[in-house]
Amino acid sequence: MDRSIFVTGAAGEGIQTIGDVVARCFLSHGYPVFASQEFESRIRGGNSSVRIRVAEEPRNAPREDADVLLALNPVAREHYADALRADGLLLSSDGEGSGLTIPFVDLAVEHGGQAIYANAVAAGALCAAVGIPFAVLDGVLSSAFAKRGEEIVRGNVDAARAGFDRAASQLGDGVPEELPSRDATYAFASAHETIPIAAAAAGCRFISAYPMSPSTGIITAFVRDADLGVFAEQAEDEIAAINMALGASAAGARAMTATSGGGFALMVEGISLAGMIETPIVVVLAQRPGPATGLPTRTAQEDLLFAIRAGHGEFPRAVLAPSDPQEAIDLTIRAFDLADRYQIPVIVLTDQFLADSSFTLDRLELPAEIPPDRLADPADFGAYARYAPSETGVSPRLTFGQGGHTVCLDSDEHTPEGHITEELRTVRPAAVAKRLEKLRRLRKEIRPPEARRTDDAERILVGWGSTRGAIAEAVDRLRAEGRKAGSIHFTELWPLPETERPKDARYWTVEGNATGPLAQLLRGGLGWSIEGTIGRSDGLPIDARYILERTP
Repeated sequence: MDRSIFVTGAAGEGIQTIGDVVARCFLSHGYPVFASQEFESRIRGGNSSVRIRVAEEPRNAPREDADVLLALNPVAREHYADALRADGLLLSSDGEGSGLTIPFVDLAVEHGGQAIYANAVAAGALCAAVGIPFAVLDGVLSSAFAKRGEEIVRGNVDAARAGFDRAASQLGDGVPEELPSRDATYAFASAHETIPIAAAAAGCRFISAYPMSPSTGIITAFVRDADLGVFAEQAEDEIAAINMALGASAAGARAMTATSGGGFALMVEGISLAGMIETPIVVVLAQRPGPATGLPTRTAQEDLLFAIRAGHGEFPRAVLAPSDPQEAIDLTIRAFDLADRYQIPVIVLTDQFLADSSFTLDRLELPAEIPPDRLADPADFGAYARYAPSETGVSPRLTFGQGGHTVCLDSDEHTPEGHITEELRTVRPAAVAKRLEKLRRLRKEIRPPEARRTDDAERILVGWGSTRGAIAEAVDRLRAEGRKAGSIHFTELWPLPETERPKDARYWTVEGNATGPLAQLLRGGLGWSIEGTIGRSDGLPIDARYILERTP
């Protein structure tokens, strides 16, 4: 089974609620689900969709086509009509064309008492159309609305029953058999839901950020859940946000900020400041299409080179890019550890796809051991110099007021004690060498990419970050067609890991952009021969069909 369901409508019509309820019905029945959203940048109106993919085994990648299309209004029906497969099923409110006619609002008023229950009617009709037993939907609705009171629960359940019965009666003999229950349990989350949990577990105690889609959910998670123990400050702008976080870090707290491309542009001077004062900080850069405001609610992978090069001058930083919620946990914790050990900025690249998609995973867990912070012991020093020379380039770090030592941080070039200098013959060269030694050692720690089915591959697809699921599916489908394909996937991108191409094959990168920044990096940094890029820059996520149609 591999079923694709589109729930479509205008912003404000409750499509997210419908999608969430139906996804959780499948999950509670033992089936893995991948759910993603695409929506226009507006409060109400427009055309939006929630897309649910259900399969026998987890398929954490989108499909562009729909086996079932539920449209809450005629405009949505027309807008998404081309996505419906020729043998697909349409559920709509206006009775136009073939399919089921479900008067969502009328049934909501009649059976629930209020038009607001129209999305419960839609969820009921959809469950009937895909074989989910009503008892499963009843349980999900009762659980979801339990805190709202018995009256709200009853209104939703009654409205859903009406939608379920109406769809079943119209399907007649075509009613699908009930899906059998499976004894399987999965974790279900988005990457931006797991990043705050991982950050708190890693010892983060401060976040400052200015809201900017698609990063906003990260700071709001800290505000909403005080049990995470992280002080959250909504700054007046992104310049203030990164400087507040640097101040907190300099005072001894593990700190982070989160933003998108336009906000990161404002943070660039702060990134350079972190490099000069050798103060750890983690920055989540949630990508969306640019330039400028671009497409605020769409997805892209356009900021890789920006993240690597942001900030004037030469100084080390790490750039990591998770591909799913579990990797978001692992790489967030790793980001805080690398930032602390090397006293550098670490940038975690996500995107709207990772922010607004929910993945099914066999596991979702924190590591058994969390790396500790590495502040020095003030008792170890007679005289303390914040930037004391060392073989590794990393100096012992004290914070302000520890043990009576003076800690001096300076954004100008400085002496080992942290005082401004223009000694160009010895101090400046030594400071540059110190920073670059950290970069050299950091590179040795960067993990190589994941190679999959490359042993006999004649064509290899190379990706990074959020495209991994789509690339893996594309490789499997190419193999099924008799084409020997494999993949290489990067999640630790800078410094470029010391790795070689595994074999002599034809290589293409697969990226959510038009210019192939990963291809540029691999050609220039590792000397790889890349034939071209399968790029997507329309703001929609890459799926397997998109890759297959463009793979030579």
